[in-house]
Amino acid sequence: MSTTEESVAFDSVAQPLRKYAENPSAFLALNSGTEYFLAPGTEGFVAYRTAGGYLVQFGGVFGPEGEQEKLLKAFLEFARAKRRKVCAIQLQRSDADLYARCGFTVNQVGSSFSLHLPAFTLKGSRFMKLRNKISRAKRSGLRIDEVAYDEVAGEIDALDQRWLRGKGRHVKEIEFLVGQCGGPAQRERRLFVGRVEGAVVAYISYSPAYGSRAGWLHDLSRRDNDVSPGVMEAVNAHAIDTFRTEGAEWLHFGFTPFTRLDPGVEVSAASPVTGKFMRFLADHGEKVYPSASQLAYKEKWAPQLVLPEYLAFHGRARFGAIWQILRVTKSI
Repeated sequence: MSTTEESVAFDSVAQPLRKYAENPSAFLALNSGTEYFLAPGTEGFVAYRTAGGYLVQFGGVFGPEGEQEKLLKAFLEFARAKRRKVCAIQLQRSDADLYARCGFTVNQVGSSFSLHLPAFTLKGSRFMKLRNKISRAKRSGLRIDEVAYDEVAGEIDALDQRWLRGKGRHVKEIEFLVGQCGGPAQRERRLFVGRVEGAVVAYISYSPAYGSRAGWLHDLSRRDNDVSPGVMEAVNAHAIDTFRTEGAEWLHFGFTPFTRLDPGVEVSAASPVTGKFMRFLADHGEKVYPSASQLAYKEKWAPQLVLPEYLAFHGRARFGAIWQILRVTKSI
């Protein structure tokens, strides 16, 4: 069976996510607007969105390992009955192997970056520039607090609008592969804001990450364009201190497309042509997705763990599927 986001109970998808998800970005499956496929007799689900003739699936199959192949094949039958093709984005390596067995063409599309918090420190020459940026931001009068979203929802919305206008009138806000504020999932997120003279000038939203590397996902973030350099870094450093004090193990910076592409991590079901196209986007794709600036921000924290993430097409690779992924994420 398939249900829309509006008709499925939040806990019916949140519970298997907490129990089985290994993907550090799995919480994004709870974004508003996502559809869910659930099969009778299985505990998990598939998260997807419809785009043209495709069902664009996110993050692998969320369910018991022994049921994932059954659920994926049931989803393919569901798509076939709707006369839709299936493609998938942000698969982990274990997902890539499963999808290859089920007839998918699978290619690396980018990488995810994670920081092991118990070993992290900003001391030493390696982080001198980062410390200086944070100090400069604090000297500008920055105050950082963790707050409930409802307390600042209006200010967050206004900041989002200013941020979007600053990107240019043709720029759309990327969806599906980034988080949200508000909605039923908000109660599980954490929100840190930076204020100057009492006004919110920056924020970072963190979502829970589950599985063997449980912790927090550095998710949606925004800042005013005219704030002091280092504001975002200061907010994140404050959150890191909070998470470490609480005993959290990992801070995940999430997925960045078209980065750290490595032919050595491709699976046997990879398409050479798609691989070349991914490398082309890595070199020339800034207008499609701002990978370079995202990568620079993530790398300044010296993440210890970098893992490949994959794109998959049921059957042969189709550039039409890539186009629909770009559409559904509003990257174009």
